Amino acid sequence: MATFLSQEACPTIKNILLLDSEGKRVAVKYYSDDWPTNSAKLAFEKSVFTKTQKTNARNEAEITMLESNIIVYKFVQDLHFFVTGGDDENELILATVLQGFFDAVTLLLRNNVEQREALENLDLILLCLDEIIDGGIVLETDGSIIAGKVATHSMDDGAPLSEQTISQALATAREHLTRSLLR
Repeated sequence: MATFLSQEACPTIKNILLLDSEGKRVAVKYYSDDWPTNSAKLAFEKSVFTKTQKTNARNEAEITMLESNIIVYKFVQDLHFFVTGGDDENELILATVLQGFFDAVTLLLRNNVEQREALENLDLILLCLDEIIDGGIVLETDGSIIAGKVATHSMDDGAPLSEQTISQALATAREHLTRSLLR
C-alpha cells in the first residue's frame, strides 16, 4: 500500500529572489499567490531588501521574519540571494534551498558571482530556478546536480565537442543516436 504525502507535509517555497546591491531585480520567481500583482511583488522585494541591507550575510546565510514569512538570505559581491517560506516552514530546508541555488549559480558563472555576469547568463539562472523548484515544491538542492542539468539543457547540440564537457558530449551523442534509431 502506497503512502502519499499531503501538500501540507511537503515544504513549500514562496519565492526565490536574486536582487542587485540596490534592491533591483536580477532574477525572481514567485510560487505563491501571496503577492498577486507585480506592484505587490516589487513592494515585497523592496521590504526584504530594506530589512536586510544593513546585515552582514556574506559568510553564512542569515534568517529573518517579514510579514509572516521566513526569509533566508546571503550576499555575494553585488548580488543578494533570498529564499522565502511561510512562518511554519523549516529554516534548515529554506537554507538548504538557498545554498543549492547559490552553489549552482557559482558553478554556472564559473566562480564569477557578480551582477554583470549574472545578467549576461540570465537564461542559465532562470533555468536553475526551474530545476530547484516547481510550483513551490523543492525538486533539488544539490548545486552540482542543478548546474549539471542546466548546463545539459543549455548546451546547443551544434556546439563543438571541444566546448562540451564529457557528460554533455555523451548526452548529445545519446540524443543523436536515439533520433537516428527512431527515424
